[in-house]
Amino acid sequence: MRWLVIVLALVLGGCAPREVPSAATLQAERTYPANYKAEIMAYLRTFLNDPSNVRNAYVSEPTLIRLQGEDRYINCVRFEAKSGPGSRRSRDHMAIYFGGKLEHFVDLRGGGRAEKEERDEKDEKEEKDTRSGGKDDNCRSAAYQPFPELEHLTR
Repeated sequence: MRWLVIVLALVLGGCAPREVPSAATLQAERTYPANYKAEIMAYLRTFLNDPSNVRNAYVSEPTLIRLQGEDRYINCVRFEAKSGPGSRRSRDHMAIYFGGKLEHFVDLRGGGRAEKEERDEKDEKEEKDTRSGGKDDNCRSAAYQPFPELEHLTR
């Protein structure tokens, strides 16, 4: 009899209503990031070891998409920066916004071939999980525009 009560409690517990986002949360999700270029530049000023050496910078306009079950404005950023002594590499990133402010800045490409070979299988699995949800696809079709402000970034 006790097991019947437990099973019944579990079944009824699964019928509980799910939390519905508030109107304020929904509004924040859909707030256009008006100062997206300034926010990207502020973030990259601290993110890059040498922010004064950025070349071939491009950015796309923010677009509202459904990302992991929530509406978010995203845009894509592409630039070349030093990746080590005497070497440069192109980087693709996705900027994700909430409430009109930069929330996440995701690197869409991993490191070079040698770096990937050094990672163990666990790290590779985590990297794939991080990129799931079609993030790469969102930036593959992005309409990039020149971003000269980023090329003139200083410390």
